[in-house]
Amino acid sequence: MKIIHAILLGLIQGITEFLPISSSGHLVLFENLFGLTSAEETNLFFDVILHFGTLIAIVVTYRRDIAEMIMAFLGIVSDIFHGNKPKPARSKSDMPARRMVLLIVVATLPLFAVLPFQDALESIRTRPWIVGVMLLMTGILLFFSDRAGKGRKTERSASIVDVLVVGIAQAIGTVPGISRSGSTISAGMFRGFDRQFAVRFSFLMSLPAVLGATVLSTVDAVKEEIDWSLVPCYIVGMVVSAVAGFFAIKIVRFVADKGKFGAFAYYCWAAGLVTIAASVIRTLVQG
Repeated sequence: MKIIHAILLGLIQGITEFLPISSSGHLVLFENLFGLTSAEETNLFFDVILHFGTLIAIVVTYRRDIAEMIMAFLGIVSDIFHGNKPKPARSKSDMPARRMVLLIVVATLPLFAVLPFQDALESIRTRPWIVGVMLLMTGILLFFSDRAGKGRKTERSASIVDVLVVGIAQAIGTVPGISRSGSTISAGMFRGFDRQFAVRFSFLMSLPAVLGATVLSTVDAVKEEIDWSLVPCYIVGMVVSAVAGFFAIKIVRFVADKGKFGAFAYYCWAAGLVTIAASVIRTLVQG
């Protein structure tokens, strides 16, 4: 692996992880067009490092929310441990933070339903035409998200049903070609979320999933032999992924706030058609 390879994969990971254009779909697209293998196939530990970079981007962007949620969670645990009835708020910011913790826990539950099907979902990557179709469907979802009325719900008023719907969208987002951020933000908009809250909730609710997947992948990577000679590539890839992810989040927040989230639909449609075309051509050439 070379530094330029680390930079390229870091950019792909950081940008596509947060923009509603499907990171898995783009890895399949680049593999078909340029023969570029994913970080996971190239080096599992490098893949872990790239995902850690995107985790850093979320933490830096939403550091205040995360700090408040951690304090709220510790307060809840303390109340339970001491046998006290949980109090609705200990400070001005504690009540919404506590409710946000509850909403994220509920929204994460649907992910457990797809765990038994992970191998089947991963096998879709070997069928690029299906990934292309999923990209087209992502485009349709994004296109209609802008047509949803401008909502006003936040963590103070969103219901359990609302976040369950968003959680189901996150579970569906595990299908290669379906954008996780696109599906969850769009679902939030359809449920009447304030646009900025839809984006914030989407990225904050991804933390448990990304952190859990990173821990599991780290365990698998440690079992394999880590090539310590690639430390410079690891560092460069992580930094590029974090920086690209940080700015990608900023772009999504800006576009969603302006009601132009559906603009990404045209890109997804183009990427989907190119993926399908590339898959057909590759099949004909190999056949």
